[in-house]
Amino acid sequence: MRAAQLTEDKKPNSNVAATAAYGVVAKRAVDLYRKIYSESPCWAVAAPGRVNLIGEHTDYNDGFVLPLALQQRTVLVAGDGDDHEVRLHSITTGETATISLRGKIQRGEPAWANYVRGVIAGFQERKIQVSGFNAVIESEVPLGGGLSSSAALEVAAATLIEVISGRKLDPVEKALLCQKAEHDFAGVPCGIMDPFVSIFGREGNLLLLDCRSRATEFVPLSNKDLALLIINTNVRHKHADGEYASRREQCRKAVRALGVTSLRDMTVTKLREAQPGLEPLLYRRVRHVVAENNRVLEAVRALREGDWERVGRLMYASHKSLKADYEVSCRELDVVVNAAEHLGVKNGVFGCRMTGGGFGGCAIALIKADVMLAVAKRITEAYERQTGHVPFIFPSQPGSGAQVLSCPQKDF
Repeated sequence: MRAAQLTEDKKPNSNVAATAAYGVVAKRAVDLYRKIYSESPCWAVAAPGRVNLIGEHTDYNDGFVLPLALQQRTVLVAGDGDDHEVRLHSITTGETATISLRGKIQRGEPAWANYVRGVIAGFQERKIQVSGFNAVIESEVPLGGGLSSSAALEVAAATLIEVISGRKLDPVEKALLCQKAEHDFAGVPCGIMDPFVSIFGREGNLLLLDCRSRATEFVPLSNKDLALLIINTNVRHKHADGEYASRREQCRKAVRALGVTSLRDMTVTKLREAQPGLEPLLYRRVRHVVAENNRVLEAVRALREGDWERVGRLMYASHKSLKADYEVSCRELDVVVNAAEHLGVKNGVFGCRMTGGGFGGCAIALIKADVMLAVAKRITEAYERQTGHVPFIFPSQPGSGAQVLSCPQKDF
């Protein structure tokens, strides 16, 4: 999508506009459900994707992160089906997956259905009976963009099963169930950030998450003069998943070398003292994690003080660290961040950084709301000129976490 498509009526300045757009997604799912299954659905749930303002590759190191739930969501509508079978149809892929509930849940094809398989397995491990159902999945969360479309699907599936089974999980347990589903069934060793913010997200707020204690704190970001712009590079390099796993292993190796429980235990002073005995590569990885944890806490202070320029400087510092020390950026992400930095505060851009695992995907920019269209246009032009690709750019304000939209006790 070209920046020009970010028209005035798509600015996220009112909850009414956000709700209306969200209803369109649910309606598409309901209409297709009726067409496929020849009846109306009984239940509807939704869970958001997420974008991380700052705090990258710290969650699996027991560190701090500062994400927000997107207004863009994954919707599941469902109704009764065969007692021993789950049927899922994805509007995004056009595929239908069948999951047998007879016996232990196994990984299978299509691959996207493994996220739901893993969630079902998690409920079964807790001795919660999962009855068969039919469902249609529709999503606004871009796939492969580092905006956690997988967690949105997992959390939506878990929320649906809670409603159908009548067994509501503790929210932390629910997040850990979704994380384990991704580990075991998708083979992605993700941290806890994604499912946590998809569950705990609150409208108008960022979520400060301590990934060690799992304590959460809401940080308001509801200033109408500010906007968050998500720039999807529409590029995902093939080695992304392997490199993510590699970074986790490097962090584990550093933990063993340093003799600590996790990299959360390291400080700048301790790392400086340990540098002579640490491999240069591992030193750079640890340096990023230690500095990034400090940046998250400093960003929270700056946000509370309304110091948007300081937040922006921290975002640029985060990107530089991810590029040089953690080596998870790529040319396309660097082009976006450089274009934003070139525009600068004088043109309404406070800061920009890559977000997500890296090697493609998205960047996030903190900007003045009244220059959104101009900034999107300028970044698009710079990106297309330098890469030959067209970015997909959209705004989002902090949204709410997973929700039940409809159940049999309500008029659908």
